[in-house]
Amino acid sequence: MKKWSSLALAAVIGVTLTLSGCGGNNNAGTEGNAGGNTAATNAPQTDSGNASASTQDTLIVGRGGDSASLDPAIVTDGESLKIAHQVFDSLLEYKPGTSEVQASLADSWEVSADGLTYTFKLHPGVKFHDGTDFNAEAVVFNFTRWSDPNSEFKFEGDSFDYYDSMFGPDGSRVIKEVKAVDDSTVQFTLNQPQAPFLQNIAMTSFGIASPTAVKEKKENFKNEPVGTGPFKFVEWKRNDAITLDKNSDYWKEGLPKMNKVIVRSIPDNSARFTALQNGEIDLMEDLSPDDLSTLEGNSDLQKIERPPFNVAYLGFNLQKAPFDNVKVRQALNHAVNKQAIIDAFFAGQAQPAVNPMPPSLWGYNDSVQDYEYDLDKAKALLAEAGYPDGLPDTVTLYAMPVSRPYMPDGKKVAEAIQADWEKIGVKTVIESPEWATYLDDTKAGEKDDIYMLGWTGDNGDPDNFLYTLLDKDAIPGNNRSFYANEELHTILINAQKETDQAKRSDLYKQAQEIIKADAPWIPLVHTTPLLAAKANLKGYVPGPTGTEYYSEVYFE
Repeated sequence: MKKWSSLALAAVIGVTLTLSGCGGNNNAGTEGNAGGNTAATNAPQTDSGNASASTQDTLIVGRGGDSASLDPAIVTDGESLKIAHQVFDSLLEYKPGTSEVQASLADSWEVSADGLTYTFKLHPGVKFHDGTDFNAEAVVFNFTRWSDPNSEFKFEGDSFDYYDSMFGPDGSRVIKEVKAVDDSTVQFTLNQPQAPFLQNIAMTSFGIASPTAVKEKKENFKNEPVGTGPFKFVEWKRNDAITLDKNSDYWKEGLPKMNKVIVRSIPDNSARFTALQNGEIDLMEDLSPDDLSTLEGNSDLQKIERPPFNVAYLGFNLQKAPFDNVKVRQALNHAVNKQAIIDAFFAGQAQPAVNPMPPSLWGYNDSVQDYEYDLDKAKALLAEAGYPDGLPDTVTLYAMPVSRPYMPDGKKVAEAIQADWEKIGVKTVIESPEWATYLDDTKAGEKDDIYMLGWTGDNGDPDNFLYTLLDKDAIPGNNRSFYANEELHTILINAQKETDQAKRSDLYKQAQEIIKADAPWIPLVHTTPLLAAKANLKGYVPGPTGTEYYSEVYFE
């Protein structure tokens, strides 16, 4: 079977990021000293020849915040998706440490010459955790549920934002039809070519759920997910821990290597690092840069670097005055000292952001110049906007209550920005509601004037940053600035249809120039996210997209 057409090759080769994860001496899972700290709840290690053969069969992960939901189709936050990634499989997946697609639930695929038909051959014999057969009808059920706004399986409060962001909103869908040719063959027909289609299909958000479970659990499916993944959902203690058990019938032979995974929510960075040092957890995310030197001095632990593929930003709520005034937005851009923020809070693990996408991604426009830190320019622009004495009303600034890979301490960064803005007559009040509420509030856009968020790329394509976050089609949803520019929209839609990567790159560079001028955001930083683990943890390869399977992890 011909696995790729020239169109598919162009789409995938063009977006592949050759980024590798790092651990110990820049090689995750293969460096560091064996025999690190062992949690009291874990079994002791025993020696076997020159290597240490561990009987530890539980992986305990510490992270900064809880999940919002466990149904990947209705969320956009990384804390939810990283759990879903263990429970669900998608038709395709990314090769470890990269954003290059490879087979998963689909063994192979064909693409028509016109780029409008994708035919996937499914892996045989796969079952969902509840015993339901995985087949073409299950794929059709899921995609129909996500695409049909009147689906009986779109429950109260559900919103399939990712589907709308990646495949267009209702009325202008990229996917025209999904049909089961037979039990092991599913065919997608598109309304128009979409260059990143295979990249999109591989996203965790499009993990295939058990139709039986969705129908039976209904609204509760978001709390009790059922997929085909390496781990089965067991328990969710809100704001505490999520427990997953090994899927003994997993279709990938020999996996997973752990019998159990416990993912704990430990919001405080220092407390999370202390838990790692004390052996209470085995792997921690979002290491505070302040703790880096301590980590590097502890031979029982290893440093892991996630490939940099993100952006942290402040977004203006353009629904509200005076942030509907571009001069106000430009003024506030000039009043943020990004380098000082990096020096104070990121310990050299970040670089100032100019555009809404990272420089490592093809199509990045390095000719766009940043709004330099200049308080006099900021004041002059405010005066031109009609505010010579600064803004008359106090501004509500939402600062993230949890650490994120692109923002280790949102409140401290917000306080630094607050101090700078006060110098130009802009007073702010910082609010940080609980994470799920924070996401709901910023999506609704009723309580915040300016909000802090960030994005880790999902699939290695510029479309996933620019269209997903800043196109009018992403309102309401990921475009929480409610920013709409028709010229930008035309460019981004044309870029999706274009199969020549050089031409796509030119279009995305034009898009970045428009976004710079309109200033719906203040891009803050791109970071190299830091993780830490016991030195004897092996097989963990962090991916640029921020989610990876725990199925390969083991303890030496």
